[in-house]
Amino acid sequence: MVSLFAFFGPPAITLLLFAVGAFPYWFWVTRRKPSQPARWAVIGIAAAINAYGAGTVYGLAFTNPFDVCGDKTGGGVYMDAGRDYSLTSVSVDSFPPSITCHWTSGHSTEEVWFWAPPLLYAGLACAVVCSALLLINRFRYRKAPCDNELDA
Repeated sequence: MVSLFAFFGPPAITLLLFAVGAFPYWFWVTRRKPSQPARWAVIGIAAAINAYGAGTVYGLAFTNPFDVCGDKTGGGVYMDAGRDYSLTSVSVDSFPPSITCHWTSGHSTEEVWFWAPPLLYAGLACAVVCSALLLINRFRYRKAPCDNELDA
């Protein structure tokens, strides 16, 4: 049953979180009228958080990674769905999120969705660039009145 969650859960929860986050974002944009870099910084942060959550399969990678990889049989052995391979070990990396399942057949499978790491890096890059733009604009805005006073 967990394998269905591991397969359908991350995309569904990511879309749900984006949908739930759209209302506060819309409310903030209509009430405060932030600049474009501020809007994109918030979108980048939200994308990075969602991608990281999806990449760790919302905490299962850290609490019980064996459940992400396979189904537990009555004998307590984790088996690959649809195959006759048993699980030998699981490698979990926290950043970038990675869950690698190692099987008795010798092959390994990556359980993190292919779109999670690129979305994580894109969101982080967007947030960093837009935050830098906001700091540059703030520095220029505060510096400009002082320059005019010295010229007069």
